Parts: sequence; structure tokens; C-alpha cells
Amino acid sequence: IGYLPENPPLYNDMTVVPYLRFVARLKGMSRGDIGAALDRVLDTCGLSGVSGRLLGHLSKGFRQRVGLAQALIHDPPVLILDEPTIGLDPRQIIDIRGLIKGLGPKRTVVLSTHILPEVQQVCEKVVIISDGRVVVEDLLANLTRDRSLEQVFIQAITRTEADTARAAAAAGD
Repeated sequence: IGYLPENPPLYNDMTVVPYLRFVARLKGMSRGDIGAALDRVLDTCGLSGVSGRLLGHLSKGFRQRVGLAQALIHDPPVLILDEPTIGLDPRQIIDIRGLIKGLGPKRTVVLSTHILPEVQQVCEKVVIISDGRVVVEDLLANLTRDRSLEQVFIQAITRTEADTARAAAAAGD
């Protein structure tokens, strides 16, 4: 599994390539496989032009790209992304969304976000979780056939809140 937290844990005093080598070793990659993996993630994540720069001197967008590269370095079949575009400017958001969409055909990508337009632009399947329970799970096309994703979300959350209130009232009887 590859994981990109909302704020990637980067070592600001390292440059991009040594950091990615370090992460690859932490993930158990053999030294012989790291070179090709580095080339792959630098290219995939658009980092070739900044590969020698200090992580602490990179923009938030490039820091997110490095975070994505570290999640991909070992070529995992499952990638979990937590709010990958928070705090990015519009150009960076478009770039990161494009990267994520391009990763989908080769692996399962789990995108955790509250930004519903992002879901519509990147995802094929939607799972809405409320109070720790799955309340909606379906293909995006099925959910938005006759209503917006916002309407689906509000209806699911409102229904869950109403069920919780009824259960609490019944427990008090």
C-alpha cells in the first residue's frame, strides 16, 4: 500500500532524490530496483526538473508531488490519498488531479476528500461514510444520473443523522 497523508512528512533538509532513495529503502526495495523506480516516479510525478532541490525550498504543489512519489516508489497495487489537493493553487490542483486520474488504470486509488467536484473529476466509484458507517456505495455515473453528487451527499448524511436521532430517542424510552 502507498499512502499520501494530507501533509506529506518530508525532511526539509534533504533533496528530492536522496529522500526518495531513503523512502525506497524503508519500504524494503532492493538497491538494484531503486534506480528504475526513481526514474519512474520522477517522470510520473513531474519532478525531474526539481530533483536536486531541497524539499524545504519546494512549493506546496511540488511537495505534494514528492509525497505522491514516495507513496508510489515501491509500485503498490493500492494507493491511499488523504486530501491530496488541500492548500494548492488552481493550477496545482488541476495537475495533481490529472496525476491521480492517470494512476487509476494501473492500481486501486482510494481518495479521501470532502471536495465533491474533485470526486466528480477523478473517481469512478463513490463511497460516502457518515459516523463511521458506509451510507452510500455506487458508481458515480449511477449516483448522478438524476441528481448532483452534492444532493446525493446531503440526502445520505441527512438520512444518517435522522436515523441516529431516532435510535437515540428509542434508547431513551
